[in-house]
Amino acid sequence: MYNWSVDEKKFKKDNPKKYRLWRLEQLVNYGLGGEKLSLKAVKKNWQALVKRIDPRTKTYFEFLLWGKRPSSRQPSVNFWNLS
Repeated sequence: MYNWSVDEKKFKKDNPKKYRLWRLEQLVNYGLGGEKLSLKAVKKNWQALVKRIDPRTKTYFEFLLWGKRPSSRQPSVNFWNLS
């Protein structure tokens, strides 16, 4: 993944913890680009990630990580209503 809007080297040097979280969020939201996600890193940072990722992606990851099936009572997410 190539990010043209952020100076990654400077960000990584100045604030490594925020960089790791930002990088993980970018990979989840915008694609891996041939990289692999660390299961350990995703689980460790889940509470911070859940606030910053797409609701559909969140549901999918909850199923993959913990086997949590989406509730049929939840309203379906559509283009106009992302909540």
